Amino acid sequence: MTITLEMPQTLKRRPPDGAGSVQVEMDATLNIGTAKVFAVYGKGGIGKSTTSSNLSAAFSLLGKRVLQIGCDPKHDSTFTLTKRLVPTVIDVLETVNFHSEELRPEDYVYEGFNGVRCVEAGGPPAGTGCGGYVVGQTVKLLKEHHLLEDTDVVIFDVLGDVVCGGFAAPLQHAERALVVTANDFDSIFAMNRIVAAIKAKSKNYQVRLGGIIANRSSGTDEIDRFNAAIGLKRIAHFRDLDEIRRSRLKKSVVFEMDGSDELEAAKAEYMRLAQSLWDGMEAIEAEPMRDRDIFEFLGFDQ
Repeated sequence: MTITLEMPQTLKRRPPDGAGSVQVEMDATLNIGTAKVFAVYGKGGIGKSTTSSNLSAAFSLLGKRVLQIGCDPKHDSTFTLTKRLVPTVIDVLETVNFHSEELRPEDYVYEGFNGVRCVEAGGPPAGTGCGGYVVGQTVKLLKEHHLLEDTDVVIFDVLGDVVCGGFAAPLQHAERALVVTANDFDSIFAMNRIVAAIKAKSKNYQVRLGGIIANRSSGTDEIDRFNAAIGLKRIAHFRDLDEIRRSRLKKSVVFEMDGSDELEAAKAEYMRLAQSLWDGMEAIEAEPMRDRDIFEFLGFDQ
């Protein structure tokens, strides 16, 4: 007779991050260091890159040394800072047959507005690889070239609302995750899924939810109602201004634009947000809703 002894639940080890089929295991040795690190998420098209770039610019105007890392194969995160689409880390690695020791910082790091350093991680061709590898290789290069040692703030601008597998990789490095949302059902629904992913990652990493940034919205009533229900907090509000949209067409951050009192208010809001994040945001412990529950919560009466 064979007797199988069951290990007590309290003695069982938590499986490593990436165990199973739904996540990608990350290299735990790739630590960024002493910089304050923020990962920006949100529904696709909600204005994450605009928010990230203007926030990077605001940090730089506070005198901070800033590095922005775009984590999207479209590599369009930083063009309002640099005035162009810069080559990606994957592009330049490919030119040296992925021998990273042959690269120099100037091959993939570009200076933008007010000294903000810009990196576009890029991504593998569709269906051929993992975004986590790209983020990992980017951080590895930055460490090898000692570019993180003289950086105060790192901002990861992450592709859409994809928070599974490789595109959750920035959460390994971030101190705070920020979610950009508009005051509508689709944006808030996506935000809820992102909050759930951040909560899952916080079990293995130090990342915590920092707050919600309302964007492209005249009002915030639905955002605030949802926040109150699950324990979230709105930390900034940027209205739906045509001047902000035009800033991207002009390949500029808002601080390079002249305009209305509303635009000046948006600049002040970015500066206030940057200062608040630098001073330190308390970690938020939110409890995301199930999909069916959020559908009922945000649905309109017939």
